[in-house]
Amino acid sequence: MPSTTGIATRLAAVRRRVDAAATAAGRVPSDVRTLLATKTQDGATVREAVLAASALAAAAGDTRPVLVGENRVQELVAKAPDLADLVADGRLAVHMIGHLQRNKINPALATATGVETIDSLALAEALSARCDRDGRTLDVMVQVNVSGEASKSGVHPDDAVGLAVAVATLPGLRLTGFMTIGARSDDDDVVRAGFARLRRIRDEVVAGGSPGTAEARELSMGMTSDLELAVAEGATIVRVGTGVFGARREVAPA
Repeated sequence: MPSTTGIATRLAAVRRRVDAAATAAGRVPSDVRTLLATKTQDGATVREAVLAASALAAAAGDTRPVLVGENRVQELVAKAPDLADLVADGRLAVHMIGHLQRNKINPALATATGVETIDSLALAEALSARCDRDGRTLDVMVQVNVSGEASKSGVHPDDAVGLAVAVATLPGLRLTGFMTIGARSDDDDVVRAGFARLRRIRDEVVAGGSPGTAEARELSMGMTSDLELAVAEGATIVRVGTGVFGARREVAPA
C-alpha cells in the first residue's frame, strides 16, 4: 500500500504540473481538475488519497468534490464501502472511466456518480432507462477514439457529434462533455493532434445548440505521461494514476 505521505507528496507534485501547464497555455489553473485513476488500488488507499486530495484542494480554496475514476465495475463495488460516506456528504464523485458493459449497469450505478465512457447509443439508452426508473440524473461523457487504435474504446470521431446530440436528449442523463485516451506515440504532435480533435468536437456540439448540449463543456483527456499536452489543448479533467499512486500493481479481473 502506498504511504499516505507519499501520496500527498505526489498529489502536490501533479498539481504543480497541472498548474504550470495551464499557466503556460494562458489558462486559469483552477479550470483543470485532477481525477484520481484508482485501478488496482484498494479501498483504504483510495480513501486516504481522496482525503489528501480534498485537503490540498481546500488549501487552494477549491471546495468541489474530489474526482475518482474506476476502470472495472468489480473494483468499484469492492471499494464502495470505504468510500460511501465521502460520496454521501459530497466530498467525492466517482466516475466510471473504463468500458461499461450493459449487463453491469446496475452494480456500477450503485456507487458511480458519472460515466465517462459512453461509446454507443445502446449503452446510453440502457443507462437512461435505469436512471429514469430510479428518478436520478447521471452525468455522462461521450468517449471518442481520436487515435484510431484498435485497443482503445470509443466512438469514431466522425460519429461523435451525432452520438452526443442523441445522448443529450435522453431522460436521466446529463451530457457534461467528452473523454478520450491519447495516442500511444512518442511524437508529441501526434498526441496533441488527437486532443485538439476532441476539443473541436466539443466546440461543434456546444456551438450547435441542440437540446441538452449546453453543459457539454468538459474535456477529460490526458494522463500522467501526457497531461501537459492535454492541458495545452483545453483539458478540463486530467486522469492521473501512476503519478499519484506509483507503479500499478496489475491484478486479474474477478
